[in-house]
Amino acid sequence: MMDVLAVSMVLLIGITIHAVHAEELVDYTPHLTSEEMAGKITTSTFVLQQPNCVFKEVASPTDQIWLVVGLSEAVQSFKNLPSLKNLTYQSFATNDFYMTLNVTMSSYSCPENPNEIAVLRVGAETTCVTDLWRPYCNGPLPGPGPYRVRFLAMNSTSIKAESKWSDPITLIQGKSHDRIDVKPRRRRIGTTIIATILSILSAILLAALIATFIYKYSNICDKQMSTNFPGMQDPTIVRYTSHQILDQLSNNS
Repeated sequence: MMDVLAVSMVLLIGITIHAVHAEELVDYTPHLTSEEMAGKITTSTFVLQQPNCVFKEVASPTDQIWLVVGLSEAVQSFKNLPSLKNLTYQSFATNDFYMTLNVTMSSYSCPENPNEIAVLRVGAETTCVTDLWRPYCNGPLPGPGPYRVRFLAMNSTSIKAESKWSDPITLIQGKSHDRIDVKPRRRRIGTTIIATILSILSAILLAALIATFIYKYSNICDKQMSTNFPGMQDPTIVRYTSHQILDQLSNNS
């Protein structure tokens, strides 16, 4: 009889916990910011919209809001984790999850200020990557993912509410050095040909300008010489009038 009673109590507690848990699921899906900004997704970071006013009905202003980051394929196993305290950034490689960006609920203003850019950059810290005194480091993400995130509202002892999981977020992937094409592209060859043709045309134009300058300068020199040195008569032809002939002409008249 005692065994049956004990089993019934365990089932009742389980059903109650499940019902409470279902009520604590907040109808909110984390998502990338809608702001037009550079670096919304990089090779190691992404930018989320802040969950402003999301937990106002289920959490007190002093409760902590945490962000859980996990590998997309591992989110189904999140409920089976033995302890959230072990979800440190430094153990992400073995746990597939880590917790970070813990702030009080009052940090997420409610109502939202329409003039304020309210975003969270996940993966922005680099100085605490190996610092065991900073277990909840917001360190850079180690690979392209994909990742999924959710927000938790927690007091000092338990989870009070949680959001839905985000859609998968894939980071930008850098090209491997062995996949980089080092061969010149066709457009580079075309650019070289165009540059060569332009160089030849420039040389022809320069030569034409020089020839024009020389021709014009030579004409100026010829004109100056003709002005300074008038034409000379043939020195073999000498014309003169004899005085005797003039006297004879006078007597005959």
